[in-house]
Amino acid sequence: MSGETPGPAPRTVLALLAALMLVDFADRQVLVAAFPYLRAEWGLGDATLGALVSAVTLTVGLGALPVAALVDRWSRVRAIALMGTVWSAASAASALAPGPGTLLAARIGVGAGEAGYGPAGGALLAGVFPAARRASVLGLFQAAGPLGTVVGMALGSAVAAQWGWRWAVAVFAVPGLLLALAVLRVRDYPTARRTRVAGTVAGVLRTRTVLAAVTGMVLLLVVASALYTWLPTHLERDLGLAPAAAGGLAAVVVLAGVAGTAGAGVLTDRAARRDPAARLRTPVLAGVATTALLVPAFAAVHPGAVQVVLVLLGSAAVTAAIGPAAAAIVDVTDPGARATAVSVLVVAQNLLGLTVGPVLTGALAGVLGLATALALVAGLGVIAAGAFGVAGRTYAGDREAVTTAPDPVPVIGA
Repeated sequence: MSGETPGPAPRTVLALLAALMLVDFADRQVLVAAFPYLRAEWGLGDATLGALVSAVTLTVGLGALPVAALVDRWSRVRAIALMGTVWSAASAASALAPGPGTLLAARIGVGAGEAGYGPAGGALLAGVFPAARRASVLGLFQAAGPLGTVVGMALGSAVAAQWGWRWAVAVFAVPGLLLALAVLRVRDYPTARRTRVAGTVAGVLRTRTVLAAVTGMVLLLVVASALYTWLPTHLERDLGLAPAAAGGLAAVVVLAGVAGTAGAGVLTDRAARRDPAARLRTPVLAGVATTALLVPAFAAVHPGAVQVVLVLLGSAAVTAAIGPAAAAIVDVTDPGARATAVSVLVVAQNLLGLTVGPVLTGALAGVLGLATALALVAGLGVIAAGAFGVAGRTYAGDREAVTTAPDPVPVIGA
């Protein structure tokens, strides 16, 4: 052991994996900046453009659980390096696509590379850092995702305006490849035991609180993905903004969502010390506020400053349930199955939430107009609040049924 070459310091590993997470999400979102150029060059409709975005999240959702299972049985370090290489190559291929069909295939390749990166990166960090620091370390790792969304939208819009959409789509390919190869210098930390994924998933899904909370999160993420995908287009059409300006303003809206996630998590944790039921009270309020803010923004208010303010507040509301809902799911899950519970949430969010939002809104926009479509989708916030209310009624009993045990190694899904 003494002859082994030491790997990078833990903080370096965190910075490396967080940077790769940022590129992961930037690669997903950068295509949104290309929408006006793809529409002009190939005459694509809104539903087709939405499908190009949803193809990535759909592939991530389908691949997350099987890829995570393979990672635990192989090597986290090698798997992460391979994932980053695959999605970077697919991003480069996207920029060379001669037509919509080829571009769709390349975007599916991006999703195939990114499936399982969050669980693999989170598990690797959990082995690098001591247990006492895991919550803060994995929180920083997860926060890189929405920041990547902002970077992808803002930088993609600027590059597309200057050099065209192909350069914008390709801009993250080289950084992604370099970061992926750099991960090979990290020492691996294999799992102590293997779990039977199918049986554990079935056990998680038998918990009523988990099912209701996952349903609520899926509905809110339909709203969030619709908002973040189509807001730049709405700003261009209804406010008359140039693509670069629309992308920049949309990035500010995403940052409001990041603030909503962080702030709601901190406040809910403080409230839950006195009253554990606060875990699901916050998601209920988040769902109601989402509809109350975004429906008027797109259905009743004329495009302008007031609308932008409502959208900023709505963006903070629609993401406010993320931390509290995930915490509630962990609270009611047996310690030996908590990582699987998080993976189930991630799969549902990607497969049913992030995938459906852009396509559903694009289809509705083709019939009713984009603003009306966004308003209708925002109405799902109230239904999400109802699902969280159901989870709140079963939460205490499900939580009581879980045997207290030391916190297991957490896994972050993306």
